[in-house]
Amino acid sequence: MANGQWYPPEWPDRIRALAEGTLTPVSPKRAATVMLLKDTGSGTAVHMLRRRASMAFAGGAYAYPGGGVDPRDDDHHVRWAGPMRAWWAERLGVDETGAQAIVCAAVRETYEEAGVLLAGPTPESVVGDTTGAEWEADRAALVARDLSFAEFLDRRGLVLRSDLLGAWTRWITPEFESRRYDTWFFVAALPEGQRTRNASTEADRTVWTAPGEAATSYDKGELLMMPPTIATLRQLMPYDTAAEALAAAPARDMTPVIARARLEDGEIVLSWPGHDEFTKHIPTTPNGGAPA
Repeated sequence: MANGQWYPPEWPDRIRALAEGTLTPVSPKRAATVMLLKDTGSGTAVHMLRRRASMAFAGGAYAYPGGGVDPRDDDHHVRWAGPMRAWWAERLGVDETGAQAIVCAAVRETYEEAGVLLAGPTPESVVGDTTGAEWEADRAALVARDLSFAEFLDRRGLVLRSDLLGAWTRWITPEFESRRYDTWFFVAALPEGQRTRNASTEADRTVWTAPGEAATSYDKGELLMMPPTIATLRQLMPYDTAAEALAAAPARDMTPVIARARLEDGEIVLSWPGHDEFTKHIPTTPNGGAPA
């Protein structure tokens, strides 16, 4: 049975155009996504959302909360706790301004899409409840970009807890994709007293699932996922608790993973270095279509 790997049906034509020099790659936008974890009686569970089938990109695919960097996320007035920006810059492979923006995007997007906030009134605390009309008004203002994350933290008297995040991996959308993102994946534990909810307009369902169970459903073709999602699920499977996964994060290799395409024996071979399971062989004939 085919697995649940998803990628756009227009990729073969775009790959051919890139090889022929008629396609100019777009620059990837920086983004962040968070694998939110919690401990259960049978191990670790991860929070996932299903993108609406009507979405132009990856409709029906399962993913994690995340999104693009807001240009204001590099505001130097952001209240900050945890490792310094210089530490994050080295860990993420960017400058200090970029590091702050990426970490802010991870925390902000988790709040916008899952209602979970990795921040507290002091560097040692985390808010316990983010529900209610006033919280929802602020969250909606963040989504609409009427309110910057720095302004939100100031209004609430909160400090961003960067120490609650662990940088896990980095994937860059292939050069032949029309929508490109340079995405940093993080792990974080669900703070005590908070609960997730489907706060995203892009998702029609959210679930807590064991990484191994989700991976099995993908292998059976029951769940659709993009390569970075299933790859990170498999990487989470060895860890029995959220704390174990967070402890493993600092040693993770952050070298970017990016798909490559080459011509071989009359086919286009699409591959992700270090992830052989995603290799695809695509006919070189125009309109040959993508494998299911």
